[in-house]
Amino acid sequence: MNRRHLLLGAGALTVLFAPPFVSGAKAANSAEDFISGNIQAGFDILNDKAIGSDERRQRFASFLLGLTDVKRVALFLLGRYAATASQSDLDAYVAAYQDYVMAMYQSYFARYAGQSLHVTASRERAPGDFVVTTNMAGANTAPMEVDFRVRTDGAKPVLVDLGIAGVWLALAQRDEFVAVLGQNNGDIKVLSAHLRAAQAR
Repeated sequence: MNRRHLLLGAGALTVLFAPPFVSGAKAANSAEDFISGNIQAGFDILNDKAIGSDERRQRFASFLLGLTDVKRVALFLLGRYAATASQSDLDAYVAAYQDYVMAMYQSYFARYAGQSLHVTASRERAPGDFVVTTNMAGANTAPMEVDFRVRTDGAKPVLVDLGIAGVWLALAQRDEFVAVLGQNNGDIKVLSAHLRAAQAR
């Protein structure tokens, strides 16, 4: 992946604007528990020296897929273009986006292998929609605040976005994707090819 995409991952790790945050301590516990347990489990995979690098990447990718509502986020990123695309083009795009975002997440989190993560707070955007604030720290790095957006209104909690310093990955990606579509008459196939090419760089 090229420098631009790595910087996007590093600078972004809100899918919709919402009213001011409101308190929801009791309801937020499931979101906090989801992040506290699962993200640390992801670091445990990255830190497992008993397995080879290829197996470690595969395990981490499978782990992330179990946490993330990839299709929901992928369709959001298309904006108005999602309504006019064929189902076959949408399916191919979602598959390309899944591979793209998994590779980006792996590249990002691999940079912080060996660190630990602690939940410090949570806020409720809307019923079942939480932002969980965490502190990520390691022996040789300064602590860093990372926010995770979690939806708890489905069958199980899912991760839908993450951000650093107020910059959220989904919104940053949406600007990029919509720009690509706007320059190519809304052709979803061009965006899918763009994502595949980004992984190869």
